[in-house]
Order: sequence, then C-alpha cells, then structure tokens
Amino acid sequence: MTLHMIKLSVGTESLEELAAYKAEQAELSEREAGRRFAWHTTRMVPTRRDALLDGGSVYWVIRGEIRARQRLLDLRESTDEAGRRACVLELDPTLVKVVPRARRPFQGWRYLKPEDAPPDLAEHGDETAEMPEWMRAELRELGLL
Repeated sequence: MTLHMIKLSVGTESLEELAAYKAEQAELSEREAGRRFAWHTTRMVPTRRDALLDGGSVYWVIRGEIRARQRLLDLRESTDEAGRRACVLELDPTLVKVVPRARRPFQGWRYLKPEDAPPDLAEHGDETAEMPEWMRAELRELGLL
C-alpha cells in the first residue's frame, strides 16, 4: 500500500525557489552519479520503506501550505558530517504542483496517507494552474481562490 511523506521546505519562500534548488541538485547528481535525481537528507530513517517506495511522494510545505510533491525513488541510510545516522531521500527532480492546502509547522517529516494528500493541480482541473504562484497566493489571501 502506497504511503507518502510530508516535509517542511525550510528557508524556501516560493515554489519557484524550491524548483530551482532541486534542478541544481539534479544536474549535480547527473554529473557525479551518472543519473538524474534530487535529494533531501533527514536524520530519521523511515521504518515503512516498502510502502513509501510503492509510488510514494514527498509533499512539500512552503510558507504554511502544501504546495508540491516529488516522487520518491529510493531511501538510503548514510551518516551526516558529524557521523550520526541519516537517511537520503532520492527524489524525482520534477516538482508536481498540488492543490494548495494549509498546514501548520512541525518538526522533521511525517507519514501522509494517500487519502489525506492533496490532489495534483493539473488533475484537479484548476484553471489558475498557469498563473504565477505569487498571483495565486495573493488571490487566495484575498479569498478569491
């Protein structure tokens, strides 16, 4: 059964900023590892690996809203710079916009059941999908979206 993760994109102000950062990672991985992927390193290693890799994604929270997802490709245990246990989440470099949903801050990551995950924006038939994100955010703030 598929399971997702949800994670705060700390320090990211916009979806475009996150997309640019993940694109840089993908270029670096292609040069250094010979295959294209983005990544995120976390201290806690998920115990439900098989469910996460069965079509799971990482859903990114940016400025208090779930805004995008990236498909999980692999989970690798490693160690961080201080020699502590860590987990590298290998991600598809493509960010998929989702229907924005408010989410309060939390630490680390959480599992996210498929029925609790917001739908992809393109599949939702949102006519505003092509608007710049700043405009969509302003319209949401005004209660017009």
